Amino acid sequence: MSTETTASVSTHILDTSIGRPAEGVAISLSARTGRDGEWAALGGSATDTDGRCKDLPALPEGTTHVRLDFETETYFFSKHSSEKQAEAQQDAPRVRDSGAFFPEVTITFAVTPGEHYHVPLLLNPFGYSVYRGS
Repeated sequence: MSTETTASVSTHILDTSIGRPAEGVAISLSARTGRDGEWAALGGSATDTDGRCKDLPALPEGTTHVRLDFETETYFFSKHSSEKQAEAQQDAPRVRDSGAFFPEVTITFAVTPGEHYHVPLLLNPFGYSVYRGS
């Protein structure tokens, strides 16, 4: 695929409640052509130890909109994550009140062929923020 006719996407997640990358978060990627087009699931991946997802599927030619679905509930409820959080938080409570207020985060954005879109997710149990990175 030519990068002149397609856009590309990457992402990473920082768990701002512990100031560390969010490892093991499943991410699904979907795309569509046109505002009224049908969403096509392209596949997915999971974040690595650095909170990065480096192997998202390529976007098909003609993609105009992209959707990233982050499975955050599993991350916040996982035993592995809880152990890491307890180690990382020295002054913060060891038990979260409700796990994850947002069980999933879906980010939808428009793309232009030939451009790369890095979409970081800043995540905590009660809020999140995203932006177009570089």
